[in-house]
Amino acid sequence: MPQANVRKLQWRNIVATMLTVLLAACGGSETQVETNPLPPATEQPVVNYTGPAASTDDVANFKRALWDNIATTDRCGACHTQGAQSPTFARNDDINLAYADTGTLVNLSQPSESLLVTKVAGGHNCWLTSDTACADILTTWISDWASESEQQNQATEIELQAPTTKSPGSTKNFPESAALFESTVYPLLENFCASCHTNSATIPISPFFSSSDIDEAYEAAKDRMNLTTPSDSRFVVRLRDEFHNCWSNCDQDGESLEDAIAAMAEGIETTELDESLVNSNAVSLFDGTLASGGGRFEQNTIAKWEFKAGTGNTAFDTSGVDPALDLTLSGSYDWVGGYGIQLAEGKAQGSTTNSKKLYDLILGSGEFAIEAWVAPANVTQEGPARIVSYSGGKDRRNFTLGQTLYNYDMLLRTGNTDINGEPALSTDDADEVLQAALQHVVVNYDANNRRRIYVNGELAKDGDNVEGTNLTDWDDSFAFVLGSEVSGEAPWAGTIRMVAIHNRTLSDDEILTNFDAGVGQQYYLLFGVSELIDVPQSYIVFEVSQYDSYSYLFAEPFFISLDSSAQIPDISLAGMRIGLNGRESSSGQVFSTLNTQISDTNYDAQSGIALSRQGTIIPLEKGPELDEFFLTFEVLGDNQNIVVEALPASPAESSDLEPQSDIGTKHFAEINATMSVLTTVPMNTPTINDTFIQLKQQLPSVTDISSFLASNQMGITQLAIRYCDTLVETDSLRNAYFPDFDFTLPASSAYEGDARDGVLTPIISNMLLSNIDSQADETAVRGELNLLIDRLTLCGAGSSCDTQYTKTIAKASCAAVLGSATMLIQ
Repeated sequence: MPQANVRKLQWRNIVATMLTVLLAACGGSETQVETNPLPPATEQPVVNYTGPAASTDDVANFKRALWDNIATTDRCGACHTQGAQSPTFARNDDINLAYADTGTLVNLSQPSESLLVTKVAGGHNCWLTSDTACADILTTWISDWASESEQQNQATEIELQAPTTKSPGSTKNFPESAALFESTVYPLLENFCASCHTNSATIPISPFFSSSDIDEAYEAAKDRMNLTTPSDSRFVVRLRDEFHNCWSNCDQDGESLEDAIAAMAEGIETTELDESLVNSNAVSLFDGTLASGGGRFEQNTIAKWEFKAGTGNTAFDTSGVDPALDLTLSGSYDWVGGYGIQLAEGKAQGSTTNSKKLYDLILGSGEFAIEAWVAPANVTQEGPARIVSYSGGKDRRNFTLGQTLYNYDMLLRTGNTDINGEPALSTDDADEVLQAALQHVVVNYDANNRRRIYVNGELAKDGDNVEGTNLTDWDDSFAFVLGSEVSGEAPWAGTIRMVAIHNRTLSDDEILTNFDAGVGQQYYLLFGVSELIDVPQSYIVFEVSQYDSYSYLFAEPFFISLDSSAQIPDISLAGMRIGLNGRESSSGQVFSTLNTQISDTNYDAQSGIALSRQGTIIPLEKGPELDEFFLTFEVLGDNQNIVVEALPASPAESSDLEPQSDIGTKHFAEINATMSVLTTVPMNTPTINDTFIQLKQQLPSVTDISSFLASNQMGITQLAIRYCDTLVETDSLRNAYFPDFDFTLPASSAYEGDARDGVLTPIISNMLLSNIDSQADETAVRGELNLLIDRLTLCGAGSSCDTQYTKTIAKASCAAVLGSATMLIQ
């Protein structure tokens, strides 16, 4: 059964009935709390419970996982106790009565749907500044209770939920030009919001809908304007209902923005659905069935960041393990749609006080795992560029997950590494496992297996040469940080979608489970087609998620009827396309070539029938709350709307281009790697690495020989000189490379006669490799080097031909070959 066709997601919980009892209001306003209780593992973290003992194991699990965390006076214990607000699920006189009152408020089969969670998510007395973060933490605590129940082995199913039937309606779509926005809504945003919502503000706060760049402002404002119902626009709600930085009177300010959005909407023509289309019913993203519960392994998670806030400068730790290690965002960063942050020269850093929980909980176990979903911006970053660190500065750390070109690096401080965690463990250069794409990365460490790096569920690097030991050399005064610890020092550019720290290693199966679970919020969208094929409750189902701030991912469609007794006739399906806001999307139509048959013989009542294993990207227009999707078909059953594609334009006559060279040059990374091999000097030697970073922009960036410039050659020469200088000045390298040459003699005698062969022969044999098809003539190269040495050893009056000059001549001879075409051409 194809994985994407699973309509019943397995959870290991008991089924708890959801009742419609609402929590009584307690104060009615959000409360910010600065302090946190001790970790839930403590028997009595804050509440001094002296009542009857738990009557069952499940009551004890409830107390440890949920009650100990919510019964404090800075959370639910301020109101929902005996003699106060009902229900009294936080009462402290009898844990069994608290347990009884909680049963109607939780859903152990779907913790995120618990009334406790949805109530807080809706704004009821969250103890943080983010309702979403509080809801996620409550979900974690309820999940912990469910996972520890004795009945957890009973499988529970989440059914696909049929959405409300609605047809694709007429809609107004944002025009490509920002001119209408600029003349209606933008003046208010520019006048009253620019002190914060621009990238040039003293404290920039995204989204930048007040940017001086009108196109940037327009893109940032689109999903905050409702062209159909302007009063429901996020801009309006933020002022009118949430009193966010009103400039005069919040009701009047909200009305002003509502009028401006209405004026913009009036200037936009309505998009009517083409009557000739064979179309499904319409759904929005949040009409779908939440595709959660796929089974992430988080039993030993001690910190987790999912970046759901979407605004502000705080990334909340939603692991539920106190103290919460919330991260403050600074520098160049942006929030990414579909959950995530994008860093350029920015970082997200926790306090040293709260970071200490990593020290406390990892040293106790002696092992840990770093887990992250990341998308590097490019494969040219070095340093290593810092992705995830527990660090005290640029040259001291407990651990760092970083990037060097195509490699992931793990620096770890132990008794067998230095204060900076070196030597690092890196993935192999030849494997190029790091790509500029979304990847799941896990680093495990324990004393027996040492460091291991996994990428996308597979082991990418083991064989750590550093002997494993304990972590007692860690420093508890360091801070946890995403990005570079110090501004300008090895910054990392890319997107981070999720990070988790575990105080146990993850097994291979657990890593694969978390990789398969994916990242972000995913939905099953059910597109109703019953009226087209006369099969009750029949749907084409896609797994859909917001891919980033600009697009949606539609993947692996399947056909299913929610009526298990339905008879499935032979149904032809061809030319399926995705519609968005009243029209077929202009891009991403990979299913337009689909041509398949649905029949009772290949249909499974539980999982339906897979239509395709492909996926596609559809552009985001109005935002996930407002975008409306539907499907169209060229053929579905007896319905047809055959699309005749326009003939492609005739190809232009081919140009007779100039002949292209059969040879090329190495690019900057290849040059550095080649020089290292030819001289035996490691690339990570500090002097080499510093010189390469300085010269990298001057070295060739492409392999086209016609683009090679004189400035490229100057950079190559300088890098060659640095390599040869390091080779000759390092005793161990020099003695191994030139074993038959006496560097203690002055230059005037050291290079006499055949003695100079002690320098020339190693250079030629190492740098003029014989295992390639075309190479410089060895005799000619030796002749040129002899002439060079002859000129350099003309030690006349006033010249110094001492032993130091002997080394200088060797360096010059080395650099002459190393910086030449013998190294560069490929």
